[in-house]
Amino acid sequence: MKTYSAKPGELERGWYVIDLEGQTLGRAATKVATILRGKHRPTYTPHVDTGEFVIVINVDKLKLSGNKLADKMYYRHTGYLKGIREITAGKLMDTKPERVFKSAVKGMLPKNTLGRSMLSKLKIYSGSEHPHAAQQPKVLAL
Repeated sequence: MKTYSAKPGELERGWYVIDLEGQTLGRAATKVATILRGKHRPTYTPHVDTGEFVIVINVDKLKLSGNKLADKMYYRHTGYLKGIREITAGKLMDTKPERVFKSAVKGMLPKNTLGRSMLSKLKIYSGSEHPHAAQQPKVLAL
């Protein structure tokens, strides 16, 4: 019996909507990363992008456990000398909550071109509305 290996052309990709209102950041990010990677499917192949599209809504209503809103730091670099910038998770959640969630999911995906293609299937929105109704996404409860 041969081992099954999925080919990129023969995959059907579904769309899921996940509401993050009241969810914890890390636990929600692991579920989303699993779906993006395709590990929930029986046809999972490590070297092929077998995942599905994920629409995440209400990211601004995520919770962080403990004292992470004040202690957790996010860093970026401007490209100039001494251009490192840091911001706390609380301030970033106030201004750009999508960046907090995308950073958490990105850390759970492979660090190569395959991981970047998986991350492009993630659509993140702060409010409860999204423009992907034409894809008829299924609601997924965490």
